[in-house]
Amino acid sequence: MNAGSDNAVVFPGGRRQALPVRLAIFSAVAVAAGLLLSLCVAGQASAQAVDGLDQGTEISSHPKKKIHGPSRKGGTYVARLLIGTAVRRRPGRGKNVWFARTHTKWSGAGQRLMVLDSRRARGETWLKVRLPIRPNNAAGWIPRDRVQLAHSRRFILVDTSRRLLRVYRNGRVVTRHKVVVGAPSTPTPVGLFALHDRVKQANPNDFVGSWILTLTAHSRQLRRFDGGDGLVAFHGRGGASFLDPLGSARSHGCIRMNNSRIASLAKAMMGTAVRVQR
Repeated sequence: MNAGSDNAVVFPGGRRQALPVRLAIFSAVAVAAGLLLSLCVAGQASAQAVDGLDQGTEISSHPKKKIHGPSRKGGTYVARLLIGTAVRRRPGRGKNVWFARTHTKWSGAGQRLMVLDSRRARGETWLKVRLPIRPNNAAGWIPRDRVQLAHSRRFILVDTSRRLLRVYRNGRVVTRHKVVVGAPSTPTPVGLFALHDRVKQANPNDFVGSWILTLTAHSRQLRRFDGGDGLVAFHGRGGASFLDPLGSARSHGCIRMNNSRIASLAKAMMGTAVRVQR
């Protein structure tokens, strides 16, 4: 979400900086005497929208059948906000739980939310969507006519006990590789999340590598860190992060992978489901 001017970004926790921005992500950082858990700061990043990377099928009209939540075989339905809208606790009624803007906070790209369910109420079709706020299972309902529906054939599964990431397409595994997950004291949260935003990094050799892909997940242990929320993300590897081998549990909750892998994952549609399990 832009605030004030077109070249400013409001960070979780209320900090406001001019672009290019420096994104704060939780990771294990190597220092002279050894490894200490610290805040990882990415290289300078552009805030230009990258919606052109999204891989999926746009749906111009509402499907006749009910929209179900994401699955390995069925992939993910995604709602792109056409206009800002209040998110209701119940379809067609109830308290407003959030306001969904048309663009994301970090990159300024079009906001896409994972669809969990659909329902008719008061003469309208409503979509239940996952929200990028605390708690990690936050969800609410938005009118179907406020969004453009799309479908991604992908479903991402992260197994923290095996330190393994798998990408499913039409129910079949198309990518499988080892990753770095959260340390025992700051574990990667488990649950059903979604890809939410992405920023390509100016220097792929910095700690977080070539891309940061934020999730709708937040750390349960680190509610506040360096003035911001404990946002969890996928990101690449570079510099000192190579000291933490793939298949280890040494981050503050983020999921790290090689730059070639994160570059491929960055092509997925934002809003694609990410299931994290133990």
